[in-house]
Amino acid sequence: MNNNEFAKRRRQLMRMVGQGGIVVLPAAPVRTRTRDTEHPFRQDSDFHYLTGFGEPDAVMALVPGRPNGEYILFVRERDITKERWDGSRAGPEGAIEQYGADDAFPIDDIDDILPGIIESCSRVYYTMGAYAEFDVRIADWVKALRSMNSKGIHTPQEFVALDHLLHDMRMYKSRAELATMRKAATIAANAHKRAMQVVKPGMFEYEIEAEFAHEFCRNNAGHSYNPIVGGGANACVLHYVENSAELKDGDLLLIDAGCEYDYYASDITRTFPVNGRFSPEQRAVYEIVLEAQYAAIEKAVVGNHWNEPHDAAVKVITKGLKKIGLLKGALRDLIRDAAYQPFFMHRTGHWLGLDVHDVGDYKVGEEWRVLEPGMVMTVEPGIYIAPQRGVPKRWWNIGVRIEDDIVITKAGPDVLSKGIVKDPDDIERLMSTG
Repeated sequence: MNNNEFAKRRRQLMRMVGQGGIVVLPAAPVRTRTRDTEHPFRQDSDFHYLTGFGEPDAVMALVPGRPNGEYILFVRERDITKERWDGSRAGPEGAIEQYGADDAFPIDDIDDILPGIIESCSRVYYTMGAYAEFDVRIADWVKALRSMNSKGIHTPQEFVALDHLLHDMRMYKSRAELATMRKAATIAANAHKRAMQVVKPGMFEYEIEAEFAHEFCRNNAGHSYNPIVGGGANACVLHYVENSAELKDGDLLLIDAGCEYDYYASDITRTFPVNGRFSPEQRAVYEIVLEAQYAAIEKAVVGNHWNEPHDAAVKVITKGLKKIGLLKGALRDLIRDAAYQPFFMHRTGHWLGLDVHDVGDYKVGEEWRVLEPGMVMTVEPGIYIAPQRGVPKRWWNIGVRIEDDIVITKAGPDVLSKGIVKDPDDIERLMSTG
């Protein structure tokens, strides 16, 4: 993503904020992992979206119409000794030269500078509640300004949640964003292919997880979330992440794993037999889920609302469960009563972008959001049959989910993750060539 992309976003946001407004946004803090070691730093998604600046201890301010520069960054100063240990810093000069800031200051000077800029504004746009420590800092600045009212110091009249404007912007992906997400999906699809070709009975789930780590790392990507690598009964645990069990002959393996490439996430799930061949019961369930996914993707078109893909998947899954004898009754009644939920208990998708469960409202008021070009969503129906009374044992521990990443376009659904097979015959063929 180049600086022009970030600048375009800032200009769009400032147009919406308007004269008299100021946007204040902090970078993500460094998080301690254990004692004196830290988690790898990952920039706050909103901060990255507007700046591309990848360091902690930074604050961005956007002040539409400010004569001395509308885009301001407060950043760490250069420090040769610390940089020798922790890596290079941009410093205020680099914030201007490398990241396009109109003005930049040391972060240690923020208490002396930013309140004076806020003073000239009537509205403060801020992501309240995201970082408790910074919330306190903002409150302290405002209290200090209010304490000087008698001296003619101005205090902003409104505090406005930035999330509504900014997160609505993030829902509509640009051409550059979609190119990055396509790359992320391709990397993840290749990792899923690799897993299908190497798996065999007797391996452990973590060995398959390692194949994803290798494929991601060799492509300068990382995990976009903790991967789910669940064999047999573990495939029926929706958020299973232990990934420690042995993979057994005759079991299915469900892998939900995506990568993050240049901050953008992919999210793909495939389910396949450990031994390379679906049993009749496994194939029957798998084909229901696959049909449900195709039906849902067909509904992921401009003008439909958010819930239509889910409704389509529910109908196919309920009909399929009835066909194989796990549900009984009239189809309409089964759907109305959500009789499918013991086997399909989650939604069919979510927004996708800088966060794997990306920002954006699913409803506008009381109505489901209408799908528009540039939105990206997952489509991921599933069936999970844990051991339970009334279900014949031949169906037990069959867990199937199939998930792809979809761009809404004027020409119809664009499947970013189409690089990895999902037809059961194609899966068996691919696995036989491993």
